[in-house]
Amino acid sequence: MSILQTEDPQVGNLATPLNSSPFSKAFINALPAYRPGLSPNRRGLEVGMAHGYLLFGPFALLGPLRNSDLSLTAGLLATIGLVSILTITLSIYGAVGSGKPAETLTTPNPPEELGTKEGWSEFATGFLLGGCGGAFFAYFLCQTPYLESIFKLALGL
Repeated sequence: MSILQTEDPQVGNLATPLNSSPFSKAFINALPAYRPGLSPNRRGLEVGMAHGYLLFGPFALLGPLRNSDLSLTAGLLATIGLVSILTITLSIYGAVGSGKPAETLTTPNPPEELGTKEGWSEFATGFLLGGCGGAFFAYFLCQTPYLESIFKLALGL
């Protein structure tokens, strides 16, 4: 019996209806961090694009320059800054050496590439490119005439 199939509470990996359901397993295994067949660079690119795209909105709408004409530019620069900080932390984590990825109930076959320093370096590079690309995409999307009017309406300008 493997450690994943035990129901010993001291193992720290208990099966609950949420984490052991087929839907949860399929959903988590479809995420770019666990999807089989992707290179670490591609994993980082997909994760970075999502982060850059989603971080842009709060910085642009809720930042200190939200009521000015520079709100979109400030949101873009703040997002790129945060993505850069996150990339540095990913690089530091990878430089320490993460070791072999641990198996869990939802991810029985974690990607082996993220267990090496080279894999984390590629992941961090892809994350930076994807994060900046996602932020620029959100910025240019908000610059289109139709969405710009909706954006200004949301800001109350």
